[in-house]
Amino acid sequence: MAQQPLPPVVARMWGREATPRHGPRPSLDLGRIVDAAIRIADREGLEGVTMSSVANEVGMATMSLYRYVGSKDELLTVMADAAVPEPPVLDGQPWRDYLTVWTRANRDFLLARPWLLALGQHTPPAGPRALRWLDRALAALAGTGLGHGERLNIVTTLTGYATRQASLAHALNGAAGAISGLADYGRVLAEVVDPDGYPELAAALRANAFGDAEQWIDDADFTFGLDLLLDGIQALVARQGAAGGVTGSGR
Repeated sequence: MAQQPLPPVVARMWGREATPRHGPRPSLDLGRIVDAAIRIADREGLEGVTMSSVANEVGMATMSLYRYVGSKDELLTVMADAAVPEPPVLDGQPWRDYLTVWTRANRDFLLARPWLLALGQHTPPAGPRALRWLDRALAALAGTGLGHGERLNIVTTLTGYATRQASLAHALNGAAGAISGLADYGRVLAEVVDPDGYPELAAALRANAFGDAEQWIDDADFTFGLDLLLDGIQALVARQGAAGGVTGSGR
């Protein structure tokens, strides 16, 4: 069977694109163009990233960009990978310790660059940096006795949790307006929630379940949810160990 060619944008991200032997030498490279696009997104949000705005940022004609990137969609795909930091170093940590750090770091870079949340909905990870995040998390689980499919599902679940937490924080911060922080939110709800119609929610409000945090997302809430997920993974590892003789020690 003939080998299928890589999609152009994937070839560009991995440096697999054939380079022309003739013609003038390019005055820029894809990296500089993507860096310019990221600067615009950091300043103005994703809506500020257009082919013309990027061309202006690097000081070239808009049509000249197409020598380096085939379309705006391709540019956004490369941005989604280039804007991600390197994953935490594994360095022999037990899987649970590493995945705690890994998931928190995943959430934090999305909080720092919320425009990545919009890109992630349309661009599955295919670039070298995003795939290093996937590889390191899989490596952390390598000694658990779990199969490759189980490990992939775990990493996908943790990625979804980090993304959801970052999305929630961004949405609430953007919609703050007259309500600022969890404590204020709880006070507002307490004024409008009818105990007859919402008995459990009203009880939670009376118990101050939303807490006293001045920020929308309390880090303790993030840790609580993450621990629930990790406890489930620990139980799965223990079951696999009981069935196959592999210990579920957390390594």
